[in-house]
Amino acid sequence: MPELPEVETVRDGLARHVIGRRVAGVEVRRPASVRRHLGGAADLTGRLVGREFTAAARRGKFLWLPLGHPESDDALLAHLGMSGQLLVRADPSEGGDHRHLRVRLLLDDGGTLDFVDQRTFGHLAVVDLEPTADGRPGGAGTDAALVPAPAAHIARDLLDPALDRDALTRALRRKRTVVKRALLDQTLVSGVGNIYADEGLWRARIHPEHPTPELSVEQAHRVLDGVAEVMTAALRQGGTSFDALYVNVNGASGYFDRSLAVYGQGGRACPRCGAPVVREKFMNRSSHFCPVCQPR
Repeated sequence: MPELPEVETVRDGLARHVIGRRVAGVEVRRPASVRRHLGGAADLTGRLVGREFTAAARRGKFLWLPLGHPESDDALLAHLGMSGQLLVRADPSEGGDHRHLRVRLLLDDGGTLDFVDQRTFGHLAVVDLEPTADGRPGGAGTDAALVPAPAAHIARDLLDPALDRDALTRALRRKRTVVKRALLDQTLVSGVGNIYADEGLWRARIHPEHPTPELSVEQAHRVLDGVAEVMTAALRQGGTSFDALYVNVNGASGYFDRSLAVYGQGGRACPRCGAPVVREKFMNRSSHFCPVCQPR
């Protein structure tokens, strides 16, 4: 499932390759991929044709492209689901269509923006933008204090310049749960999935089952810093490879897989102390940690 570094990599690519281009036409190849657009495929087409993309923003797994218009604040909203991809193609006639192409936006310069989704959990819609509760920028990539209503319940992420880190630390310590479960709560902090939770907790030397009310302020800061550090490192790798991937992407995320310390490393040596990494069941998934560096 896409996590913050993967989504930010896509957002950055859209910002560099799509902003300033207009929609000349829309081809909905699979109506279910626009199921969240209340007016259906025809209305989505009518609201997009002739409109210019003015920015690229994200919050959680939502990406949106605000549409230039002097009398309305709306945007093309994409949720990537489990396998969604937004692919920019300069010449769609070369190489044939992706076999999981669901929606194609024809751009005014002859290129396309394709929504590809193998597992079909993702979707596109044109939605209105609403003011944020705190009046601060709505999501990474935009200076406007606006956010799509479907994304308004999602918390800011650890790399968002508008995040109040002290308030997040207090909220984390107030939770009545364990620290890994709290990190996966998208209403507390967004963009953290199983991989980066495990890697961030390893960096912080905190066990995944550590109760959040028992975290000291210093420990809570270590956890948030550890997750932010691993996301930043993953983002650097995803960003440097994006230009090659945004056309030829194969649906896999895992830009950071060769640098993982504990996630997926069960039974292998911890790179810090050499103890075997432990894998345990957690919320129908798995937790990976070092029993020496991260004592229970």
